[in-house]
Amino acid sequence: MAPYESLDFATIDHHRALRHGYPEVVYGEGKNPDQVLAITERLVQRGGVAFVTRTDAPTRQALRARFSDAVVNEMARTVRIGTPASSGARPTILIVTAGTSDLPVAEEAAESAIAMGNAVARLNDVGVAGIHRLLAQGDALTRAGVVIVVAGMDGALPSVVGGLVACPVIAVPTSVGYGASLGGLAALFTMLNSCAAGVTVVNIDNGFGAAAAATRIVSRD
Repeated sequence: MAPYESLDFATIDHHRALRHGYPEVVYGEGKNPDQVLAITERLVQRGGVAFVTRTDAPTRQALRARFSDAVVNEMARTVRIGTPASSGARPTILIVTAGTSDLPVAEEAAESAIAMGNAVARLNDVGVAGIHRLLAQGDALTRAGVVIVVAGMDGALPSVVGGLVACPVIAVPTSVGYGASLGGLAALFTMLNSCAAGVTVVNIDNGFGAAAAATRIVSRD
């Protein structure tokens, strides 16, 4: 079969799974429901699964109506269709949030990681303002193969986690915070300047990117 398929508005990469280990993911923002539906239908026809991120409400409604097995996460704005191939041998990806307001980005990371065939654990609202909440979760931290830390405001939590674990830590700055947080730039700069060795940082609000990086780490032999 051809490695790609051309529509009037998109060129679908059907060989993405052969190269990356998981199929092409549909970025829903900026696309109308008909476009997302057409792309998703082609992906499901060829591979049996599809994953859509950054959807609006009409797009989620259209996907839910078209696919009976659609798993819709309203908070994450994602839709999973079909059952991804999973590997029980992969270590768990732990997703940690500093606060409840960071959950939309964290849930995007969680849904993305699940769509890529990973086992996911969550640890929510354990930010540095009450650091004892994090320190009480030592078992969860040590069991993880990768920790994704999602934080806005001052963005300090990844440095703390990075000082506690031996596994890779991926920091996700969010746009949560008051005026001087500058839409997530303050958290981004803090994470980029982390004093904990080896903390890796993705773009602001990029839960999907963090999950994709974590998947590449845990799927290595």
